[in-house]
Amino acid sequence: MDATRGPGRLARGIAAILRARMDLMMTKIASLLLAAALLLPVGGCNPKPESGASAPPLRISMQGSNDDPALVKRREAYQQFLGKATGRPVKLYEASDYNGVIQALASGQVDIATLAGASYANADAQVGQKIAPILTVRRADGGTGYYSALMVRDDSPFRSLADLKGKRLGYVDFNSTSGYLYPRAQMRDAGIDPDTYFSNTAFAGGHTQAIMALANGQFDATFVQVSGGDPVHGFSTGAVYTMAKRGLVDLKAFRTLWVIGPIPDTSIVVRTDRSQADIDLVRGAMASLPYDEPEIWSEIGQPEGSNFTAIDRRHYAEVIRLRNADIALRRKGGAEAGAR
Repeated sequence: MDATRGPGRLARGIAAILRARMDLMMTKIASLLLAAALLLPVGGCNPKPESGASAPPLRISMQGSNDDPALVKRREAYQQFLGKATGRPVKLYEASDYNGVIQALASGQVDIATLAGASYANADAQVGQKIAPILTVRRADGGTGYYSALMVRDDSPFRSLADLKGKRLGYVDFNSTSGYLYPRAQMRDAGIDPDTYFSNTAFAGGHTQAIMALANGQFDATFVQVSGGDPVHGFSTGAVYTMAKRGLVDLKAFRTLWVIGPIPDTSIVVRTDRSQADIDLVRGAMASLPYDEPEIWSEIGQPEGSNFTAIDRRHYAEVIRLRNADIALRRKGGAEAGAR
C-alpha cells in the first residue's frame, strides 16, 4: 500500500461520510420546515383549540351529486377523518351545485369548504379576505394543476374546434373553472367569441351530467375536467374515467379534440374570521391525511405520491383575473345588445 496515498484516501472517506450525514440532516430539517410551513397562521392569535364532544362542530361544505359514489365517498372520508384527527364533531353541509358551496362559505354558514378556482374567485369577490385558500393537492411531479378537455362523441364527424361552429356546446356550470371559465378565455385567445360561435350553449350542472348529456346527444361537444396525467401521456382521472370504471359509459365512445391547462387545482378554503386555533387545527389535520391515512387518500381518488401543499390567494391570481375579464366582456356584450 502506498503510504503517501493512504491518509489521503482515509481523509476523503471520512469527508464523504460527513457529507452524507449532513445531507441526511438537511433533508430532515427541510421536512420539518415544510411541516411547520403548513401550520403557519393565516392571521391573529393562536389560542388553544377546543376539543371533545362539547366543543362546537367544525362545519364543512362540499359540492357533489349524491348519485355519484366517488363524490359521496370523498365527502364522507373528509368528514370522518377530520373528526378523528381533530377530536371535534364535524358537521357536513351538502350542496347540489357550485353556488351552494360558495354561498354557504361566503355567508359564514360553514367554516371549511373545498372550492375550485372559479368558485373561489366568486366567493372572493363577495367577501374578500374573510376567506382564504390554505391547501391544495401537489402531485408527485410537483404539479398543482389539472386540465380541461373538449370532448365529442367518437361517432361524430367533428375533428377540431373549427368543426363545431354553429353546433351545440355544453358547459358544466357558471362557477366551473375547467368547464366554463378557462375554455371561454382560451377560445377568445384563439379569436373565437364563445357567445356567438355556437348555435346553442347550456349548463349541464356538473361534470357527470355534462358527460351524460354528451352521450345522450343533447350536446355536440362539452368541456370537462381531466387529470392524473398530461396532454402528452394521457389522463386517468376525471368524471368520464370515474363513470367508465362504474360501467356507465365506454371511454372509447368519446374523443378529445382540445386540452387546456394546467389549471390551478381545487383547494381547502377556510373562513379567516374563525379562531386561529381552529384554522391551524384543520390545516394540520388535512396536511397529515395522505401520510396518516394513505388508504383513504387513495380511495378518494388522489394520485399516488401526491400530498397537500400550502397556498394562499396568489394561487388563484390568474383565475380571478380571467373571471373578472369574462364578466366584463359579457356585461359589455349585453349592454351593446341592449343599445341596438
